[in-house]
Amino acid sequence: MRVEDFDFDLPEELIAQTPLLDRTASRLMVLDKVSGEIEDQHFTDILSYLNEGDALVLNDTRVLPARLHGIKEETGAHIEVLLLKQKAGNTWETLVKPAKRIRQGATITFGNGALTATCLEELEHGGRILEFSYEGIFYEVLEQLGEMPLPPYIKEQLADQDRYQTVYAKENGSAAAPTAGLHFTEDLLDKIKAKGVEIIFVTLHVGLGTFRPVDVEDTENHKMHSEFYRLTEEAAERINTIKENGGEVVAVGTTSIRTIETIASRHNGKLVAESGWTEIFISPGYTFKAVDALITNFHLPKSTLIMLVSALSDRNKILTAYNHAVEQQYRFFSFGDAMFIH
Repeated sequence: MRVEDFDFDLPEELIAQTPLLDRTASRLMVLDKVSGEIEDQHFTDILSYLNEGDALVLNDTRVLPARLHGIKEETGAHIEVLLLKQKAGNTWETLVKPAKRIRQGATITFGNGALTATCLEELEHGGRILEFSYEGIFYEVLEQLGEMPLPPYIKEQLADQDRYQTVYAKENGSAAAPTAGLHFTEDLLDKIKAKGVEIIFVTLHVGLGTFRPVDVEDTENHKMHSEFYRLTEEAAERINTIKENGGEVVAVGTTSIRTIETIASRHNGKLVAESGWTEIFISPGYTFKAVDALITNFHLPKSTLIMLVSALSDRNKILTAYNHAVEQQYRFFSFGDAMFIH
């Protein structure tokens, strides 16, 4: 299909710049993936769409405060570093701005020397392999010196860094939040559990490729970025049992879907304990192996994520729903409203 087929008009003022005070206060559009019927609800109404014996699958990745501001040791130039992926030990793949100032062998200092980085290798598009030096525990140093790497379409500063973390975030490693999960509170999750819905966690560390534009004309030619995922044996067994008993698997966010479908695609629809790197690209024509329904936010025009949700339903139904969202002034993207496709 053509990337242009997934375009829609989005007024800039509908891009949510700040999170709501109450995580659960957002709106919820409910889309019947077969009939295309649309309902306008509130997020707490998700309770009435989840049934005893269903599985709610959440991504427990934790966003690193991965944006660092430093100084080039030799010249005093200001340098911004964004951590992308841990390679080995203290070596990370990063994005550096301005990249032309950081060549192989250059040193950057952060926080008056609490953290230093040496450039080991130059990559394309501003990528650099950096080796970090510090005392103590790296993630603790990062918590002190780093900032949340908010998406490029959010222009406002975040007053409370925790609002770009889910309440159940646990596994350090993401360059971006699995934003569909931002709508949940401990209280809402307790109510969902009390209804007999099983809460199951997977891990997928979100890469910045999530925000990269699709730069091909035909979706067939798009290559996905690679992201690390993990599913435990207990989680795999619980999902398999729920499927066997006729329960529905409801994924929270496209990252949960990518984890489950990566594994199910390799094992004839079954889930097994597994970890690794996935480049799965889900677009119309894909047959889902395990996931039945999805809670997600509203996505960028012409993005891989709107292609994924179109695969779960139908491109025309999704675009109709998105146009309805624009007309009804739903809030879009990371801090925006939610959609339930079932």
